[in-house]
Amino acid sequence: MCIIMSSYYMKRVIVNLTDALLKGLDELVREGKYPNRSEAIRNAIRDLIKAEGKWRP
Repeated sequence: MCIIMSSYYMKRVIVNLTDALLKGLDELVREGKYPNRSEAIRNAIRDLIKAEGKWRP
């Protein structure tokens, strides 16, 4: 048995979305552009941080 431990842990954040935002998000996932809501939101936040010049990987 092989167990792989991640070198980092993700924090859980609660976000409130309008119906329109949630519908659009779910459409992106349904179309296969993202595997799930979390990955789509992480990608959007990453893009925003990069655009603002604050990205520190």
